[in-house]
Amino acid sequence: MDIPVPLAHLLQALEAGDLPAAKAAAAELQRTSTGSTRLAAEVLHELRQPLLGVKAYTQMLSEEIGTRGPLRQMLAQVERMEQIISDFTRLASERPAPQQAVSLVTHVQAAARAFGLNPDSARVTLQVEAPEELTVQGNGRLLEQLTLNLLNNARDAVSGPGRVKVVLGREGTSPVMYVADWGPGVSEAVRHHLFEPYVTGNKRGTGLGLAVCRRIAQEHHARLELVPSSVLTAQPPPTTVFRVLFPAPGTVPASATSPAPGPAPAQAPARRRLLVVDDEEIIRSVFKDLMGRECEVLEAATAEEGLEQLKRGPVDLIVTDKNLPGLSGLELAQQARRMDPHSRVILMTGYPSLVTAQQALELGLLDYLLKPFDDIREVRTKLREALTRAVPTQRGLPRASRRVDVLEDNPASARRLTEALALVGLEARVLTGAPAEPAAEPPAAVVVSWELPGTYGRQALDLARTLGQGAPFVVLAGYLSQELVLEALRAGASGCLPRDLEARELGHELSRLLGQPL
Repeated sequence: MDIPVPLAHLLQALEAGDLPAAKAAAAELQRTSTGSTRLAAEVLHELRQPLLGVKAYTQMLSEEIGTRGPLRQMLAQVERMEQIISDFTRLASERPAPQQAVSLVTHVQAAARAFGLNPDSARVTLQVEAPEELTVQGNGRLLEQLTLNLLNNARDAVSGPGRVKVVLGREGTSPVMYVADWGPGVSEAVRHHLFEPYVTGNKRGTGLGLAVCRRIAQEHHARLELVPSSVLTAQPPPTTVFRVLFPAPGTVPASATSPAPGPAPAQAPARRRLLVVDDEEIIRSVFKDLMGRECEVLEAATAEEGLEQLKRGPVDLIVTDKNLPGLSGLELAQQARRMDPHSRVILMTGYPSLVTAQQALELGLLDYLLKPFDDIREVRTKLREALTRAVPTQRGLPRASRRVDVLEDNPASARRLTEALALVGLEARVLTGAPAEPAAEPPAAVVVSWELPGTYGRQALDLARTLGQGAPFVVLAGYLSQELVLEALRAGASGCLPRDLEARELGHELSRLLGQPL
């Protein structure tokens, strides 16, 4: 297999021990990688090889000079990189691992040995209590990863010297594993989102470890949860205890993919449905892990596959990449709106532009997400808001009213707007500032200046929404920027227009945006 050039540079830098060059090559690889999950898997596989070499030679060197100072830090960072690769690989994988009857004790002990190899683990005392042999139906490698992630999480929670304990046993006939630590405990802010991807209370962590644990536990039909410290009899009592409760031998779980039950949520008769359309499998996997506990997540790699999903049944929200093989994300949004005028759609892109932002705005999309995401938690918040937002109404003017409220203090611009609205059979009511209260009779539409004195920018958008009382509104600006258009899109505007258009051209654009024929 030919190795991609940025990856080759990274491998060369690692082999040469040139860390600044390796960091630069890794950044270049991140910028230029546009491949699929198969390429990502190949990259991860290739990265494992130099990491193995770095780790092996560092360990051999440590036998000669001891694991002190920089050498200790290097080993700890290599271990951390290996764990990150394993976590990402597991989260990205949709293929169930083969399972068979295995010894839980054996694989927990193997994880404990791997934990001890990390120099950072030397500062904590690890105890493993396994009073009897326990057999579970599972995958040995994944059980080791589950245990190791829980151990790493416990160690990282303890600052300085500390104590971590693993207890194996049974609850009734069900095998159980407890992992306890004596660190600061889990804060209330983190507790309710503990197993969600990218949530962490530790500055060193990626927020993937416990999400991976949850995924592995689900694959083993086990329940992973945070439990009271009183379940263990240790003195002093631990501050944090995780329990993994496996199914009793011979039992068949109700569902192979059901989430680990926590506080039992009432099962709604119709669960919300989210359709994610992206040709990158890793992106679809991230969204599935991000939202899978809250709604049913459907996947499609192309717009055509997405449309087939929509034909099978309605969804509550569509999140689509803009650049797709075949039909684009914008074309998908158009066709989805033809199938259902109330469709909610969010567009994602790594190549934003004013043109596509305008197109998304005029299609009535809910949001326009920029890749790479700065904070995946903010994306989750946007998705939650979109799923609960009122269903978009079909755009167009109510027939009963011909009045359009024009919020514009520029006399020349107000005059052109009045002429333009007259060309499409509408009457302008010009307001040079915010009125004390909305009119008793709602307008047919609102045109608002982005630069309206006293209500500049986002405040002007809020004013237009308030005065419109559900009517469509258009934003007028002296200069259109991508940021301005995105603000208008998120506020629910029908469109943005430059202020310097002549009356006839302005009339044509208003006719198009408001659905009012000339």
